[in-house]
Amino acid sequence: MSELSINLCWTRKEAELMPGEFSSEHEVTYNDKFKVTADTAPDWGGSALNTNPEQALAASLSSCHMMTFLALAAKTKWPLFSYNDQAIAHLGKNSKGQMIVNRIDLNPKVSFDSGFEISEAEMVKMHDRAHRYCFIANTLDGGVKVNINI
Repeated sequence: MSELSINLCWTRKEAELMPGEFSSEHEVTYNDKFKVTADTAPDWGGSALNTNPEQALAASLSSCHMMTFLALAAKTKWPLFSYNDQAIAHLGKNSKGQMIVNRIDLNPKVSFDSGFEISEAEMVKMHDRAHRYCFIANTLDGGVKVNINI
């Protein structure tokens, strides 16, 4: 099986590490070249200019769902022209009172080449299949509710 990795680097910016008084800003490097500055979510003191783990999780699910959808659409010869999504991670508490991402809403919008149309039922079926075959959705299965709003 594949092994896929990232490199994460955090360095203290303050004189000492004190509760509630340190920056969690860090850098995540993909494939030894693409760098993303990450932080805690703004609600917990992070910068809105940086991504955060909750956004990254929503992006991972959205991207995986899209790639699975594209593969399935190609197999069925759907002339897909574009795919856009506005994924939203929702935070809440689990049964133990711990903060978790308890729901991720995917809001995919697809367009086709001119003249091609499918029914809403066919679109729902294809998104359901994409969700069932998506690696990330299967990883989150049971722990996160995923809503696909078409």
